[in-house]
Amino acid sequence: MRISRLDRSSVDEKTAEVFDHYQKVRGNVPNMFRTMGHRPEIMRSMVAHFRAVMETGTLSQKLKELVIVRTSQINRCEY
Repeated sequence: MRISRLDRSSVDEKTAEVFDHYQKVRGNVPNMFRTMGHRPEIMRSMVAHFRAVMETGTLSQKLKELVIVRTSQINRCEY
C-alpha cells in the first residue's frame, strides 16, 4: 500500500501556502510534502526543518541537494 501524493486542490489553506512556496521556489512540490499533507501539523514541522537545512548556511542549495542524493545512493535508498 502506498500513501497518495496530494494535489494543491485537496489540502487545507496553510498546506496550500506551503505547496505554493515550493512551486515558486523549486518549480515543484517535493513528494515528501505532498504525502505529509495528509497530516498537516506534522508536515509543517517537517517544512520548518527542511527550510532550516536548505535555506540557511553558506553551502549552495545545489550542493545540499547533491549531498542528499549521494547519501541516498550510499544507503541504497530506492527512492
